[in-house]
Amino acid sequence: MHKNLVIVESPAKAKTIEKFLGADYKVLSSYGHIRDLKKKEFSIDVENGFEPTYEIPDDKKALVKELKSAAKNADMVWLASDEDREGEAISWHLFDVLKLDPKKTKRIVFHEITKSAILKAIENPRDIDFNLVNAQQARRVLDRIVGFELSPVLWRKVKPALSAGRVQSVAVRLIVEREREANAFVCESSYRVVAIFEVKDKDGSISDVKAELSSRLKTKEEAEAFLQKCVDSTFRIEDITTRPLKKSPAPPFTTSTLQQEAARKLGLPVARTMMIAQKLYENGLITYMRTDSVNLSSLALNTSRDEIISLMGEKYVKNRHYSTKSKGAQEAHEAIRPTYMSNVDIEGTPQEKKLYELIWKRTIASQMADAELEKTTANISISNDDRKFVATGEVIKFDGFLKVYAESYDDDNQEDDSSKLLPPLVKGDEVKRKSIVATERFTQAPPRYTEGSLVRKLEELGIGRPSTYAPTISTVQQRGYVEKSNREGVKREYDILTLKGSKISAATKSEITGSEKSKLLPTDVGIVVNDFLMEFFPGIMDYNFTAKVEKEFDEVADGEKAWNGLMGDFYKEFHPLVNETMNKKSEHKVGERLLGNDPKSGKPVFVKIGRFGPVIQIGTADDEEKPKFAQITKGCSMESISLEEALEAFKLPRDLGEYDGKIVTVGESRFGPYIRYDNSFTSIPKDISPMEINLDEAVELINAKKEAEAKKMIKSFDEEPELQILNGRFGPYISYKKKNFKIPSSQKPEALTLEECMTIVNTPKEKSTAKKVRKTTKKKE
Repeated sequence: MHKNLVIVESPAKAKTIEKFLGADYKVLSSYGHIRDLKKKEFSIDVENGFEPTYEIPDDKKALVKELKSAAKNADMVWLASDEDREGEAISWHLFDVLKLDPKKTKRIVFHEITKSAILKAIENPRDIDFNLVNAQQARRVLDRIVGFELSPVLWRKVKPALSAGRVQSVAVRLIVEREREANAFVCESSYRVVAIFEVKDKDGSISDVKAELSSRLKTKEEAEAFLQKCVDSTFRIEDITTRPLKKSPAPPFTTSTLQQEAARKLGLPVARTMMIAQKLYENGLITYMRTDSVNLSSLALNTSRDEIISLMGEKYVKNRHYSTKSKGAQEAHEAIRPTYMSNVDIEGTPQEKKLYELIWKRTIASQMADAELEKTTANISISNDDRKFVATGEVIKFDGFLKVYAESYDDDNQEDDSSKLLPPLVKGDEVKRKSIVATERFTQAPPRYTEGSLVRKLEELGIGRPSTYAPTISTVQQRGYVEKSNREGVKREYDILTLKGSKISAATKSEITGSEKSKLLPTDVGIVVNDFLMEFFPGIMDYNFTAKVEKEFDEVADGEKAWNGLMGDFYKEFHPLVNETMNKKSEHKVGERLLGNDPKSGKPVFVKIGRFGPVIQIGTADDEEKPKFAQITKGCSMESISLEEALEAFKLPRDLGEYDGKIVTVGESRFGPYIRYDNSFTSIPKDISPMEINLDEAVELINAKKEAEAKKMIKSFDEEPELQILNGRFGPYISYKKKNFKIPSSQKPEALTLEECMTIVNTPKEKSTAKKVRKTTKKKE
């Protein structure tokens, strides 16, 4: 029997904390929430102050029984869930479900898992903060109301099995609007004019100076005329300005800035970043990773200072106190930082190491001196024109924080000509023209969102809080409203005019434009659902409404507002609107679009959302003959597909002929074109058109697939069809009932009998008892 029971949220955290506490303490995990609103019921009593009805899920009942028994046998129970609203609610649920004695229960909080932080928390316990609990309940109940009442409307009006949510629907709106902006964007061209001038140094040597014309030229004719002018021009240094610049470091990481920077620098999806950060926190390596705060404790400031002096010297130190600008920064008291600044690196997976290094560098850089630079700008006059060429150069006089860390941006310029030093220039000196090049450049469409840039936009608008960004982005993808995808660019030609000596030459080059990687793109279903909600529930979709609700949750957390009053005000307006929309009758199905008439049958051609997704339909349900359906061709969308493209889809499936007495058919699915033969499917490569492929080409692809599968198969057994010996990427293995089993190196795969295979399958896997040895570094407290 232990005198003290500590209950935390995760088993990893429990193991770490138990190391710091003596034999009198037992640390157990609640594995997150031990109860929640009932899954299949509304679970909110609207008539009685929106009282929620909670249930303990079946998979948590055994755990609750174990926790009850441990709590009953302990002299004191310490509720140690996370220090945010969600964590506070978990503590309250534990207190309520386990029927804990208030006199034998204490609530403790900490934002880092270190021995000193845990012991300090135990010395300073507090009561459960019911304002935070109510703020969590308000969010949970409001989101349940929106989801539970809006989703059935979507099932009836759009498509079964859809869902809506207060934050997820607004996130989809952002992505849909950006997609439409990008599609509607009209590209305009202009000419960027760059000259190379020769300058004589004091020692007589020649240096090149690169300078750009101060304004861009609109047309090719204008560019040609300007270059023609320059043939007889002289160029002179009109003035030179040199000014010092300072660059300051970015503040330490908050949840959103960590997600953004990890996406830019490490290419990590937001959800993956949070999973890795959670592990780092639970292992006691970083402070709590869900926070809006950029503040650092005095301990962190002092240890950062010591580390900077130790590694780089005192001139690199500058202690800074950052303050959080956002009103909602109440979830935690400190920015995300390493627990011990002296731990420059850690043991762990490659991704854990990289994310930790990012956090360490950002924290250290925030306490370092400004970078000092010198920027020189030279204006070069043209004798027969009022315009000027501008040359810029930049030199770092003192690197400061840049020695450790430079922040990335979503829209980094690929070309930066200002980062080089200009040669010595003298005002009034004439410079010799070497070449002038006018290159056609194009305006850029608004960039589609990445996960990181979407987080930044949600934060800017005040939508959601640190704990909601990752699940929101995951949810909209899981629901099929948004997909993360790459877009192949298209070839575009551009003109280049070059003046050398007195001759102007013209050339045309090509480039790939519009290629995008890992961007969030709305699906047809996402667009239709968004448009429906925007039409019938504009209040819910309004950015200001969502941000206003977040502020009201903050007011509940501060004890300034009653949470059920907030629900009442919302429900009074929302519920009648749901009923009104549900009962509205419309002539056309939501999202349906008439493309025109089929030239052959004269019947109308539609695109719409069918039971299983977007489809093209010829004819109507009222016709004597049943309507024909086809899936929308991959790469087309409901918004942009033309009548001609839609009719193309009905040319598939097409029979190519017979092969070995069986029909070979070409078809199209949402995953792309395929060949069907003998109830087996073979994908058609991108460079082959499904409309042009012939029987011989199809047979070649079918046989290539058969050959690849034959190479994969080593052995099979008629008496046990589910067991196969296969070749894999990492060598031969046994596949049995959708599970894979390693074959011992001492046995030959092709010689194995069925009995020997079953012995391997039924032999328990040996668990490695080897423990990772962590680096022991001196920890500064």
